[in-house]
Amino acid sequence: MQLDQSGLEILDEDECRALLTGTTIGRIVFTHQALPAVQPVNFIFSQGSIVIRTSRTSRLATAATDTVVAFEVDEFDTTARAGWSVVVVGRARRVTDPRDIATLETLPLDSWAPGRRDTFIRIHPQVTSGRRIGRTAELRP
Repeated sequence: MQLDQSGLEILDEDECRALLTGTTIGRIVFTHQALPAVQPVNFIFSQGSIVIRTSRTSRLATAATDTVVAFEVDEFDTTARAGWSVVVVGRARRVTDPRDIATLETLPLDSWAPGRRDTFIRIHPQVTSGRRIGRTAELRP
């Protein structure tokens, strides 16, 4: 087990991927009107990418098209003071190929938000990092 300077366990890329695969809600950080914006989204980790389904007119679909974004997932037990966090940085792109869209529509990715969700955004991870604090054995996937 490798620790960072703060004493947090550093998660390797395989463990980060496993945590991404086992989670359905995350936060995407993007730029909206020249300011940082954070939005909770449901997602799926598929074929090495994060996939989000949104409305084509949403601020996320407008702002996160061919731009660098951050994406974060986590789980914490505040009583035990234990948890983990995974952060991905990568380029977000709107999926436009009809064959890719048809494939993504078969994934178990149903938006929790009301209204029509007709646009897929895919984030290709370029940098992935993760940390764990507290009861490491109990919080493993």
